[in-house]
Amino acid sequence: MIAAVSIILVCQLVGEVIVRGFRLPLPGPVVGMALLFGILILRDHAAALARGPLRDGGVEGVAKVLLANLSLMFVPAGVGVVQNLDLLARSGVAIALVLAASVVMTLLVTVGTFLIVSRLMRRRSS
Repeated sequence: MIAAVSIILVCQLVGEVIVRGFRLPLPGPVVGMALLFGILILRDHAAALARGPLRDGGVEGVAKVLLANLSLMFVPAGVGVVQNLDLLARSGVAIALVLAASVVMTLLVTVGTFLIVSRLMRRRSS
């Protein structure tokens, strides 16, 4: 289990190094997650990579445990909000409007992406 957590954290670290080294406008953990995804895909196609924690679903098991306890990751953010209640009182309406606008934009982009992909899939299948 410790080795599987180490793989996840090393992928996150490498992602952070790549983002900072190339000054990419992406979060490092996102690049690390893509790297981990690539490693897991390669593992499924190359038997030589299926060793240690990459064998027998070790990384997947740790990921499931982390996802099951994901709500604990939001406790520090909640504490940060409580510590900055004065800022929330001053700019609460603006923050709420920005959050609402970003949710609507995210939904529109998601729907648009779904429609484009479904049309491409329909063309490919026919």
